Amino acid sequence: MTDPDRAGERVRRAVLGDEHVDRAIAGATAFTAPFHEYVTRSAWGGVWARPELDRRTRSLLTLALLAALRCEPELAMHVRAALRLGVTPVEIREVLLHTAVYAGAPAANAAFAVAAAVLDEEGVAP
Repeated sequence: MTDPDRAGERVRRAVLGDEHVDRAIAGATAFTAPFHEYVTRSAWGGVWARPELDRRTRSLLTLALLAALRCEPELAMHVRAALRLGVTPVEIREVLLHTAVYAGAPAANAAFAVAAAVLDEEGVAP
């Protein structure tokens, strides 16, 4: 394992949690393993590990981008990650409202539905 792989693994676990990462690794196949390695190395080890932005800021940016791109499954995962990083439901709401202005109401509407479901599942009151 290279340094970016190690750094990526550490950051990925810190943001998403051991349970999520272990489940993803266990579910990898010969077909999908190279993609998991790429994301761990480039996203988690190459970008998320950079010191210029803290993890909370990166998390808020990720929420906005995933909402704008209509990536609902990844958005749910990152709402959970944001909560792990101490982002509040109010901050999540404000990011999604801000996203509505720049990415459109349909994208934000879908994102609000995903975030509300995750907050409900996690037992976090908005």
